Amino acid sequence: MHDDELLTVTEVMARLRLGRSTVYDLIRTRRLSSVTIGRCRRIPASALGDFIAEQMERAA
Repeated sequence: MHDDELLTVTEVMARLRLGRSTVYDLIRTRRLSSVTIGRCRRIPASALGDFIAEQMERAA
């Protein structure tokens, strides 16, 4: 996974094994950073990595 790669919401759903509404809720509450290009929402791979690292820290 490249740090500059932009992921779709569907790709993030698959990687986190979460539903669409949960992923959009994470975006809405700014726990998961994203960008909008036109009408498309994209999540930088680095933002997904940061989110996962944060969750791992909380669990420790």
